[in-house]
Amino acid sequence: MFLKKTRKLETQIDEYLDLVITGGLIFKLGIRCYLDNQIEAFEGHLKDLRKIEDSADDLRRNIEIKLYSRTLIPEARGDVLGLLESCDKVLNITEETLLEFSVEIPNLLPELKNDFNDIAESSIACLENTVSGIRAYFKNVDAVRDYVTKVQFYKKETNKIAERIKRTVFRTDHDLSFKIHIRYFTFHIERIAEESEDVCDRLSIAIIKRLE
Repeated sequence: MFLKKTRKLETQIDEYLDLVITGGLIFKLGIRCYLDNQIEAFEGHLKDLRKIEDSADDLRRNIEIKLYSRTLIPEARGDVLGLLESCDKVLNITEETLLEFSVEIPNLLPELKNDFNDIAESSIACLENTVSGIRAYFKNVDAVRDYVTKVQFYKKETNKIAERIKRTVFRTDHDLSFKIHIRYFTFHIERIAEESEDVCDRLSIAIIKRLE
């Protein structure tokens, strides 16, 4: 095990990744509630996601201080911090996206409801498999490739759904501003998958360095 001499650090990294997973699940619930016009429940999920994001930031900073002040795993410290920081960026996007829904209240067409649920599911599947890949980096390096492959698969699916949404809305008679607004929110959700893939690119490089 990569972190066998730093058990407490391993526990903290696991707790941090648990928060990222939880944030992704809350994001999906938030989108589902918004699409079902359950606005009070939606706002509750946004509030929960903000708390998760704050807790994750605090824990990540604590891990960072511990890695530097106690000179733990110096040979991989930069890679570990880079993975956690880039993963944190994905979690931030989930919170920012729900916040954008709360502020701008986009009017999503009923015929796009299933597509928006699907793109939320697919983008969070990217995030979940990214987290699993990072856990594998510490505990079972042979499994990392499988998770990276899954992230690449779900990222492509996310792109396909995003394209379908944009093709649908831009073939309606609505105003251009309405169409652009829908595209804007599609783009925000799609970013979760895009950034998750970027984390996996970093993860793949970290694995190569570990095996050299």
